[in-house]
Amino acid sequence: MIGVSMLDQLNLCRDPPDSMFDPFSEVLALLGIESVRGTSLEASGNWALSFDGRARLKFVAVTRGRCWLLLSNRSPEPLVEGDVVLLGDTTYAVASDPAIAPVDGMALYAAPRHDVVRLGEGAETIMVGGGSAFAQGCAAFVLDALPSFLRIAPASPGAGAVARTLALLGAEMRHGGVGSSLVAARLAEILVVEAVRAHVAAGAAEGIGWISALADPRMAKALSLMHGDVARRWTAPMLAREVGMSRSTFTERFSRRVGRPPMEYLTLWRMVLARRKLAAGSTVARVAEEVGYSSQSAFAQAYKRATGRTPRSIG
Repeated sequence: MIGVSMLDQLNLCRDPPDSMFDPFSEVLALLGIESVRGTSLEASGNWALSFDGRARLKFVAVTRGRCWLLLSNRSPEPLVEGDVVLLGDTTYAVASDPAIAPVDGMALYAAPRHDVVRLGEGAETIMVGGGSAFAQGCAAFVLDALPSFLRIAPASPGAGAVARTLALLGAEMRHGGVGSSLVAARLAEILVVEAVRAHVAAGAAEGIGWISALADPRMAKALSLMHGDVARRWTAPMLAREVGMSRSTFTERFSRRVGRPPMEYLTLWRMVLARRKLAAGSTVARVAEEVGYSSQSAFAQAYKRATGRTPRSIG
């Protein structure tokens, strides 16, 4: 049954039902997404573990019991069975009681294949964790587009898919056999995507960033157009016409939802894409053309303004 369910989950990798380009899938594919090692915690009594902040998109899920999530500059967050949270580049701790001083949780998982930590007698609380990492220098493009803390409410649209994937991941980590590490890694990737989908499906009304903006149909179309033909000489008036808005209204709304003006966003994505292409061995001339620049010099100037480095320094 796990194999069948995984095929159902992997339907998200197929082409979307209409012709709309999918910026989120493209970004994850081109930025070299890979699973962060999956871990689980079984704990009873009094305990608290801290974890460092790495440039990864992480999830923490409670599959039994309850605990507290502690983040800097936030009040302690109570978590109960079924809760799933996404965390960006931030330090955090999990605890049976927020008053307990945490010990270094990273050290407990340091040994290879030491993926399960047990604290105390029994398992009053069970948690699983994992997430996704990105190619060097690219993580910020995803992490900056999401809140550093995101709870997937059980009643939100898409939460059902998150719960089903989490159940599969938990079963795989408890009872996995041949190929278990690979299956768990793929399920962890799917869980991250499903959680982001749930965030967007819920409206992402308060979020700022290109991922949250995908909840706005017109902004999603503009992002789709830019990602679908990154080499085109786009202008704000062209994009505004495509989405049926005036230039000023479109620019204001895009800037508010995405966090930067449309042409600034397009330049940023072009530079992220260019870095990946250059690191893969493409020539400066070819990359310049592929990301929409009419000359190598214009591309090199834009690249240095955005990154502080020259294109030829990558490789």
